[in-house]
Amino acid sequence: MNGLRRLLPIALVLAIHGTHSAPALARSAGGAIAVRAAIEMIGVPYSWGGGGRKGPGFGTGRGAGIRGFDCSGLTEYAWARAGVLIGSTTYAQWRSGIRLAKEEVEPGDLVFYDNDPSRPGPEHVGLAVDATRIVHAPYTGQVVRLDPLDRRTFLGVVRPSAAGANVEAAGAVTIAGRPDEPGLSESVHGPVP
Repeated sequence: MNGLRRLLPIALVLAIHGTHSAPALARSAGGAIAVRAAIEMIGVPYSWGGGGRKGPGFGTGRGAGIRGFDCSGLTEYAWARAGVLIGSTTYAQWRSGIRLAKEEVEPGDLVFYDNDPSRPGPEHVGLAVDATRIVHAPYTGQVVRLDPLDRRTFLGVVRPSAAGANVEAAGAVTIAGRPDEPGLSESVHGPVP
């Protein structure tokens, strides 16, 4: 039964996308797994600095005492379920793959937003469900949810790839970093609590 569960997402991707080259199939299969993992988290509370590749977790600062996800914790978790470790901060994830135009977005792509023009760079990330929607952990007081992809603060799209990340000795692909580590800009996750 477990083997069947593992093959079902691949069969679904083949049915939807037809036949593609091996790299495109691998990208689509990983994206489908990441999307499914993120959608399963709908309703989990937002927690600043919370969550990561192992799932929901307690945050820091204003997220202390709340078990949930911040935006990059959710996307890190989703891609870890697909076998790709993309890093734990919005900025690390921005650097973790291939930049694409909005028109090229596919399920599983990371979609970035710059909410404060006075501090250029990515400040929020969601996971594309399709060409028009993201699943994301929006902000304190909210829960993981679906929202429109297209917003005035749209910054760009990144497709996660092992080539854009570091490889640890154990063989896992990752970029390290948490919002409470020294040296990280507060613009990575918003103002410091």
